[in-house]
Amino acid sequence: MESDVSLRFEAVLGHAEQKAELQMMLGEKRLPHALLFTGPEGVGKRRLAYVLAAALLCGAEDGRPCGACSSCRALHAGTNPDFCETRPERAGKSAAQIRIDQIRTICAEASRFSDAGRGRVILIDDADRMNEAAQNSLLKTLEEPAGQVTFILVTSVRNALLDTIRSRCIPISFGALSETILREALAARNIPAAEAEAVAALADGSLGRAIRLAEGGGLAKRDAALSFLEELPVLAMERIFPLAEAMGKGERDALSAWFSYVMMALRDMLVLYEDGGSPLLYNKDVRERLAALLSIYSKASLFDLLALACEAQKRLQANVSLRLLMEGFLIRARDRCGASI
Repeated sequence: MESDVSLRFEAVLGHAEQKAELQMMLGEKRLPHALLFTGPEGVGKRRLAYVLAAALLCGAEDGRPCGACSSCRALHAGTNPDFCETRPERAGKSAAQIRIDQIRTICAEASRFSDAGRGRVILIDDADRMNEAAQNSLLKTLEEPAGQVTFILVTSVRNALLDTIRSRCIPISFGALSETILREALAARNIPAAEAEAVAALADGSLGRAIRLAEGGGLAKRDAALSFLEELPVLAMERIFPLAEAMGKGERDALSAWFSYVMMALRDMLVLYEDGGSPLLYNKDVRERLAALLSIYSKASLFDLLALACEAQKRLQANVSLRLLMEGFLIRARDRCGASI
């Protein structure tokens, strides 16, 4: 039977040291019962967690998932009874969270006997989205797991987890992927070379972000963020409220991405202030457009806008009104850049 190559360590791009460390622990049978995968969003943490789960549940002797046995096939199909995954869920318009009921469910799953006799694997994706009650509920199971179970917590915001959670997990840290790896991955998806180069620079080492940019109209959204910065110094006060209302009707994730594009552009402008020929830009393909804005924005105003955008993006994780959030941001941003209207 043909094996599923996506469940192989080799299928995860980059992260050679992390893969080698996990394979060594598997081979020496000293894998801890709780792991914390930390690092930037979209770099392959969750995918490697799946491969590790496959290795733990597969019957292969060498610690490498075969991709062909009944366990591997069931994991790929999402039907392996010894694997349980939970992730943030949205309730209405509130920010997605992992709530205490979800944690109680997976803790009950963790206490069950393994169907295949190889233990159970519990994956908590975006673990930083657990609310405090959920984290406290998980703590006792992490301290005293019942039976043979391995927890894999995946997060891009390590400090959002309680100290007591972090201290009971062995951390595996991931870094950003190189632009070369991103360009090659995009080329494999038939993305034209020029677009792949622009996207790889803008993706900030995240393959997930690169794919969304390339396949989800990301460059157009980036251009919309640049257009906002071009309009902001002359943004009329009467435009703010309808603009905030329109932006507030969008999804939180889309607004978060918009703030990311704005912050990348602001950061690039600060780099250009220091070195107009610097290659260290996210938005390399629109260097001239960014440089033209330097005559409008002072360095101090760029720092102020960065702080405002960062604060607003963080507040998106709370249950705030998106319209009111955007109204506040737009009014303060307009004031910081010294709008003339």
